[in-house]
Amino acid sequence: LLDPNLTLYNSSGQVIASNDNWATSPGAQEVQAVGLEPTNSKESALVADLPAGNYTAAVRGDNNTTGVALAEVYNLSSTGGAKVANISTRGQVGTGDDILIGGLIIEGPVFHNVLLRALGPSLASQGVTGALANPVMQLIDAQGNLIYVNDDWKDTQESEIQATGIPPTNDLESAIVHLLGPGNYTATVKGKSSGVGVGLVEIYQLD
Repeated sequence: LLDPNLTLYNSSGQVIASNDNWATSPGAQEVQAVGLEPTNSKESALVADLPAGNYTAAVRGDNNTTGVALAEVYNLSSTGGAKVANISTRGQVGTGDDILIGGLIIEGPVFHNVLLRALGPSLASQGVTGALANPVMQLIDAQGNLIYVNDDWKDTQESEIQATGIPPTNDLESAIVHLLGPGNYTATVKGKSSGVGVGLVEIYQLD
């Protein structure tokens, strides 16, 4: 995506903040101060002080352009109990390299138990058209090693996933529970038998 626009919404759908080209925006100094500014001036970034709650970051192409984009969320709080407990990404799942990807970083030295879900069929009941019929999810470490793979969530780890209290609502959807040590991880979502459609990948910190 050549020129992404970023908009942050609260749980009521109200716009909290938005940004187009980060380097020329009023919040550019604030973004630079945290040391995570994008490398391209056309990319978007914003810093927000958020109370506990649910939020949505929407990425759109300038002038309705399309393409592959990456949305990132960083918890900048070094004190207190603030944490990002859940992050999810919805997007079009295609074939080949055009899959849905969710990434997470576990900071050391503590291990964390996480739940990952890949949803598709249940999105249709929420008004999403063209939902992915049968998602398959893989959990991969920073070296590209496959840690775990799941197709239908009840096939493996059913009791562990049920115990989280938030299992997928459709048997064709995917889920993985895993204890992860410090490092970078990737959850990829593709369609079974090269299926395509809109999918949702979610990551929950359980502990």
